[in-house]
Amino acid sequence: MFRLLKMMKAYRLECVLAPLFKMLEAFFELFVPLVVADIIDNGIKTGDKPYIFSRALIMAALAIVGLLCSVTAQYFSAKAAVGFSAKVRNRLFHHIGGFSYTETDRIGTPTLLARLSNDLNQVQTGVNLTLRLLLRSPFIVFGCMIMAFTIDVKSATVFAITIPVLCVVVFGVMLINIPLYKKVQTRLDRVLGDTRENLTGVRVIRAFGLEDSERTRFDKANREHTRMQRFVGSFSALMNPVTYVIVNFAVIALIYVGAWQVEGGAISQGDLVALYNYMTQILVELVKMASLIISITKAVACGNRIQAVFDMPTEDLNAVEAPQSDVGHETTALCFDHVSFRYAGASETSLSDISFSLEKGQTLGIIGGTGSGKTSVVHLIPRFYDAESGEISVNGKNIRAYSLSELRAMVGIVPQKAVLFHGTIRSNLLLGNEEATEEELWVALEAAQAADFVRTKDGGLDAVVEQNGKNFSGGQRQRLTIARALVRKPQILILDDSSSALDYATDAKLRKAIASLTYHPTVVLVSQRTAALSAADAILVLEDGESVGYGTHEELLKSCETYAEIHYSQFERKEDAE
Repeated sequence: MFRLLKMMKAYRLECVLAPLFKMLEAFFELFVPLVVADIIDNGIKTGDKPYIFSRALIMAALAIVGLLCSVTAQYFSAKAAVGFSAKVRNRLFHHIGGFSYTETDRIGTPTLLARLSNDLNQVQTGVNLTLRLLLRSPFIVFGCMIMAFTIDVKSATVFAITIPVLCVVVFGVMLINIPLYKKVQTRLDRVLGDTRENLTGVRVIRAFGLEDSERTRFDKANREHTRMQRFVGSFSALMNPVTYVIVNFAVIALIYVGAWQVEGGAISQGDLVALYNYMTQILVELVKMASLIISITKAVACGNRIQAVFDMPTEDLNAVEAPQSDVGHETTALCFDHVSFRYAGASETSLSDISFSLEKGQTLGIIGGTGSGKTSVVHLIPRFYDAESGEISVNGKNIRAYSLSELRAMVGIVPQKAVLFHGTIRSNLLLGNEEATEEELWVALEAAQAADFVRTKDGGLDAVVEQNGKNFSGGQRQRLTIARALVRKPQILILDDSSSALDYATDAKLRKAIASLTYHPTVVLVSQRTAALSAADAILVLEDGESVGYGTHEELLKSCETYAEIHYSQFERKEDAE
């Protein structure tokens, strides 16, 4: 948390002025009980109304000056807190953006979202309150004690005993609360994770009638979070009644001692009222301090969670040394040489001893059952993950010898899930190549079989795309993501089961259009349809992360049982048809 505060250097002036003006407000507030005492002893006692009126004007002036100081302090503290949180959010977002797939998998998307939003808001609130109240409240408390000693030493001993006891209670609660709030935030991460999962997969849940089971799972996580929140809240709530009890006992003792002092003529009635007012001010400030401590406790716990994300080093894949030996030749567009891969934390490898080679302009089909490792293979090409063993080369050069920007500029990938961003069709396509001309955008749309429906949209290329492209059908989203990849004119085009929502006719047109592209990309096509792969130069068949077949469509029908089984589950055997 304290390392985060280094980002407040730009607001050093505000961090000084905010508490300074708050202490000025507190300084004027300390004189109010003395004015009240003066009114009682010299105004009310003698019935001097002009004197009372003049002192009332002084009180009003103190209140106005205090209000101006308070508003000024609020302005500076808000400016510092909001600016600080904006800077932290900016850096945190950029830091998270530098995470590799492995690092993102390790910490989890719901946790990252919670720390960017809820945790950071708690830190902002904590900083704001700290700048306004952290110095003001102790200043009032000890200022009241000092002012009490100037009135009567014997009565002020009540203050000297009460304040240390209150400090023990307040700071004791704070020290216990900090680790408890960490647990609360962890429970919140779980609730957010379940919520995000349910909202993302709501159609699947409804399709399988799993609403009740998902409600039960969410209710369980929510109850755990609620139970922990109530426990911490109940413990924090003890602070107010305990401080009230201590202060009220102190008030009783003060009135008892003060009454004897007034009776003996040691102090006046106005002085006793002033002492009582000072004790009341202490009570009010300690209640504020109690709330402040709770907010600071939350802010520190949340700040530590944010710092934990900053402490996660981003994996610099550019720094990984490439082996000296290169694989393949310059004409070899893509080559896997005995490649194996394991996800972080996994006990078993996801890919084992995968080998194949593609010449420039050729097409490789990848097929296999669910969980066979098809997506894992294509994610190794742009180095979303790094292979555990073996070598991968592009254009005869080990991919680790390329910088990430250089490697990924050569690769266009269309993921399994079609993702569009809020904006326009044009802005989404330009993500593939910011410098693409309008003609190039339409060429890409034509090849992706998306031009026809884009023309029918209001605005054409400037038609609005809602978040996640929810105003487009599944097939339209897939075709737009394919167009986005084609705008880049990649040397290697990866289609990861990205035409699953297309009908066979549109899929065939798409493959024909890609094959006729003037820049002749090398294509890696992942599909569950053998018809989509039948024209590929080679097909890799995967099963449980291992290669169980490699060859053309006709060769695999004869030599690979797994491929034949997939194919004949989609098409009748000739002998069966006869």
